Amino acid sequence: MDLKLFGEVFVTLLVIMDPPGMVPIYLALTGTLSARRRNRAGTQAVALALGVIVVFAVAGQTLLDYLHVDLPALQGAGGLLLILIALELLTGRTGDPDKQVTSNIALVPLGTPLLAGPGAIVATMLFVQRSDGGADYVAVAAGILAAMAAVWLALRFSGVIVKVLRPSGIEVLTRIAGLLLAAIAVQLIADAVAAFVRGYTNGG
Repeated sequence: MDLKLFGEVFVTLLVIMDPPGMVPIYLALTGTLSARRRNRAGTQAVALALGVIVVFAVAGQTLLDYLHVDLPALQGAGGLLLILIALELLTGRTGDPDKQVTSNIALVPLGTPLLAGPGAIVATMLFVQRSDGGADYVAVAAGILAAMAAVWLALRFSGVIVKVLRPSGIEVLTRIAGLLLAAIAVQLIADAVAAFVRGYTNGG
């Protein structure tokens, strides 16, 4: 196994997925749940993100070509999804959170597009394209698994923060997380628009 490539994949995905930055958003979305259900949501989110990244690593370019979808379109769609979630966090969610959080929040926005977002997908596809031989593919796979394990550990032990913050602290954290999510969403959409403009300008 190529340890240098393993390190590159691990560090790159870790920086993109940003476990410390993910914790406040994760807590804002799952802070009202019991510890057991919160941990289950975190595990589901990481499992989904791993599945999405593996699918795109194996057949990402083929899939996008078949659907006639460019990567900037994927990026823009992720930004729009995040804006919807950010508005809910900023304005306060309605209804019983226990009914909707565990599976829905684990899938969107935690699993995708926050963890398995355009950045992680593109980086993984590039690493696979660069790989040459079985040793490189093993290094890429090990790097992906190690990065996802690190994210899972960060989410798994974030419950300690919930005990410290209490409900009032979670409420404040929810608003801050909403603002951060909105900023991430706007950046994703801006990058997508810029990529489209560059593509059409160069094409024209």
